[in-house]
Amino acid sequence: MNETHLHLEEHLKSSDMLTDIVIGMSDGLTVPFALAAGLSGAVQGNVNLIWIAGIAEIAAGSIAMGLGGFLAGKTEQDHYASELKNEYWELKHKREVEIEEVRKVFLEWGLSASTAEEATQEIIKDDKRWVEFMMKHELGLEEPDPKRARKSAFNIGTSYIAGGLVPLTPYFFVTDAIEGLKISAVITLVCLYIFGFFKSKMTGVNPWWGGVKVMMTGAIAAAAAFSIAKLIQG
Repeated sequence: MNETHLHLEEHLKSSDMLTDIVIGMSDGLTVPFALAAGLSGAVQGNVNLIWIAGIAEIAAGSIAMGLGGFLAGKTEQDHYASELKNEYWELKHKREVEIEEVRKVFLEWGLSASTAEEATQEIIKDDKRWVEFMMKHELGLEEPDPKRARKSAFNIGTSYIAGGLVPLTPYFFVTDAIEGLKISAVITLVCLYIFGFFKSKMTGVNPWWGGVKVMMTGAIAAAAAFSIAKLIQG
């Protein structure tokens, strides 16, 4: 494996992991925070109920999110396998059409007609290399990591747990739910801002404004849950 391919592969794996962490942490910070806020408004004196319900939600949420990541990874693998099978069928039954498609790719890259023809004839000497070329440059598909589904499930699930413990932790050290909510709100909103800042920086969005948006989303969700609980209680 040459250095360029190794660098690309490591970059893609790193990107996949970051995507999983963002998905898991985003929901992990927000959902348990809103749940704890709602319960704080409904059962002010029973802190135990809040962290028991919180732990149950984190467990269920991490499993659900992890399963979603696993199924997404399996779908990606199945899609690639299906397209790979189609390409081999087309090579066998529509060979001239596929040769023309290879030639078209090289011409679109700006190669001269003679150079494109020479490159085309070189590619079609080997069916495996030909199919890999078409998968990547015609369909825009990279072969997925066979362990991607399991890795995604683990990354998303653990990130959800890590995020969910942030708003829940203060309730372990207080006896009053409202006091726990105040501490939880400060810690969680700061974490949401930091999370939003770096997430926006990675995606090219203004990080300061991105941090504020993520923080406000969490604050609105928690405030809505608290208000509804108080309204129902009243």
